[in-house]
Amino acid sequence: MSLAQDLKKVNNLQLAAKLVSDQVVLGLHNSKRSGTGAEFEQYRHYRPGDDPKSIDWKLFARTEKHQVRESATESTLTINFIIDLSGSMNYEEKGVSRLYFAKILLASFAYLGFKQSDDMNLFGLKNGKLELLASQGKQSFQKILYGLENAKAEGNWNFEKINFPEFQSKNKELLIFASDFFQTNSEFYQLVNLWSRPGKQLLLFQILGEKEVSFEWDEVIKFKDLETGKSIELSPEETKNAYLKSFHGYLDDFENELKIENVHFYRCQLNDPIAEVLKNSLKKLKWS
Repeated sequence: MSLAQDLKKVNNLQLAAKLVSDQVVLGLHNSKRSGTGAEFEQYRHYRPGDDPKSIDWKLFARTEKHQVRESATESTLTINFIIDLSGSMNYEEKGVSRLYFAKILLASFAYLGFKQSDDMNLFGLKNGKLELLASQGKQSFQKILYGLENAKAEGNWNFEKINFPEFQSKNKELLIFASDFFQTNSEFYQLVNLWSRPGKQLLLFQILGEKEVSFEWDEVIKFKDLETGKSIELSPEETKNAYLKSFHGYLDDFENELKIENVHFYRCQLNDPIAEVLKNSLKKLKWS
């Protein structure tokens, strides 16, 4: 049984987020700015005007390089959580929906952000619109939990014009986006390109089902488009090879399109331990 299945029995998003986060040794971020604190955690090359006392002479003895120790003081970070609320997020396997997995994942990130006093907002993408579900400020973590708990997935993308100025500022931010990234044309790719700007980091989670990836069905199955409601019956034996070629071709192409600076892509499945997903994805982030 997966952790997501166990957490669903808890039926408490805050507790689920805490249980997942407590399994993660690495913090949400270690954003540093130069200061005069007592702990020295990073180095840079000596520059004229620097105090010679700040040179790490033990390091110089080993490397013959003049490295200046810099202290690290914690800084707050603005985190924007984005959850896909189109109908395809209702897809589920073994009682766990893509939407529920995304909710636990984002709630776990929010818990870590809450512990570090980060500014946080929650947005939902639904029917071609960006909805603010929870804003930063007092009790932002509780507001995010409430927003996630009440978020419902329905409809399709239906984008007439992709333009969300909320994420086009020049401020340093982390955008965490959970979705299946199933697109009609190239709307997700356009969004990512629109949002990827200097000073921002994007962490994208593509959440898939094990059967979606492997097409492991033993009998004729009825497929229903969760966004349009249309359905079709297919025989796995006749369809599997063509499906796998088409689906995995799309996955490969989409991932290759996202090889953009400061864009970090992470693909996971509904049976993956969420704590491991959280921990491994954090390693992709690069803070300076």
